[in-house]
Amino acid sequence: MEVLGATALVTGANGGLGKYFVEGLRAQGVAKIYAGARKLDALAELVATDPQRIIPIQLEITDEESVRQAALKCQDVNLLINNAGVGLNQGLIAAPDLSSARAEMEVNYFGTLIMCRAFAPILKQNGGGAIANMVSMVARVNLPFNGSYGASKAAVLSLTQAVRAELAAQKTLVVAVLPGAIDIGMGKSFPDPKVPPEEVVRDALQAVVDGIEEVYPGEQAKQLNQQLMQDPKGVEKFIATFLPG
Repeated sequence: MEVLGATALVTGANGGLGKYFVEGLRAQGVAKIYAGARKLDALAELVATDPQRIIPIQLEITDEESVRQAALKCQDVNLLINNAGVGLNQGLIAAPDLSSARAEMEVNYFGTLIMCRAFAPILKQNGGGAIANMVSMVARVNLPFNGSYGASKAAVLSLTQAVRAELAAQKTLVVAVLPGAIDIGMGKSFPDPKVPPEEVVRDALQAVVDGIEEVYPGEQAKQLNQQLMQDPKGVEKFIATFLPG
């Protein structure tokens, strides 16, 4: 689909990669951008950069009522960017309890699912449109020091495949964005090479334009994708030796 002239909604727009998505959408000529965040005041600086096009929306993606209210206000959306997520840098066995694993699954998996369910009918009424889900290469090969995050992203990848199949009849493109370590936030402590956030956004939006269902931004992700096709167990054993920087 064309990004130029589209109406987009970005979850988690108040920080990290979300701000880069808003900037990238502006640069590509999107007509309107709904910027979603739990607290509206966290969006003030971002909205001030382009108040005519950036519309702040209070949105807690794990709260079905909050999502329902956002959907009622955003009936013209034809591009949904499911960017909001959380990573708590915990292992599966090493973690002191299950709280991090539960929180990551609640936001990354269930939050994304709630958004897809709420906006699928809106996309249908607007001609199909597209959904881009921020996944991660750890969905395909887990980093053990961050194991519960990888498990939640594996669930998001599986969700993306299933939603893609369910929405094919309404002609909704569903894109999985699988970067390696992004050079922002918690990604800064991950092994090199890291991918700039601008490149992640550019590749994700180009995938929407080109109708590509899985995209691997950055050198690290592209290499891992190729290696996983050739020797998946070898990659798993190698990645298992990585430690946070």
